[in-house]
Amino acid sequence: MLEFSPEQLTDKEKKKFLIGSVIPRPIALLSTISDDGVINVAPFSYFNIVTYNPPIFSVAVQREEGESKDTARNILDNKEAVVHIVDADNVEQANNTSAPLSKGESELDISSFTTVDSKTLKVPGLNETKVRYETELHQNVVIYNEENIPTTDLLLLKVKHYHIDSDIYHNGYIDPLKLKAVSRLAGNDYADIGKIFTVERPE
Repeated sequence: MLEFSPEQLTDKEKKKFLIGSVIPRPIALLSTISDDGVINVAPFSYFNIVTYNPPIFSVAVQREEGESKDTARNILDNKEAVVHIVDADNVEQANNTSAPLSKGESELDISSFTTVDSKTLKVPGLNETKVRYETELHQNVVIYNEENIPTTDLLLLKVKHYHIDSDIYHNGYIDPLKLKAVSRLAGNDYADIGKIFTVERPE
């Protein structure tokens, strides 16, 4: 077994070890809106459920040179975001939205995503997804590195409204094979659901 302390590793090595071993990671595609009304769309794989009561997601948005990215800044300014689940049918377009754009440009212009009005938010959702959640900012935790430089906005997003495609819904459950959610691995690699097996919990 190889052993390392954080001090022995470069930032790149720390990242590669984590994203290469913490797999698969679910992917959230977030739509937000700026104060100028520009719609931002971006995927994030540092994403998961925190709790169902109340229903809260966590999304970690890495900063660039200490500055918040558009998604985090929009959420901090307007307290809203729509969280979409990335699936096999929209993963290529979701990936396209990760392209670097200048401020004032919208990822809607470089993807085939179309918008739909939300029920409780100003931020629109995306039609080309099977599951989306309207959320409001519950809390933001700024993460600092050892040099006391802010590196990440850890956003806790509380669900206000649920949208589930009727084709994947059955008797209160979501069919994972029909949802076809994809997950993030390392590098340019993704994974689909793959083999499903059951392990009974001890009573």
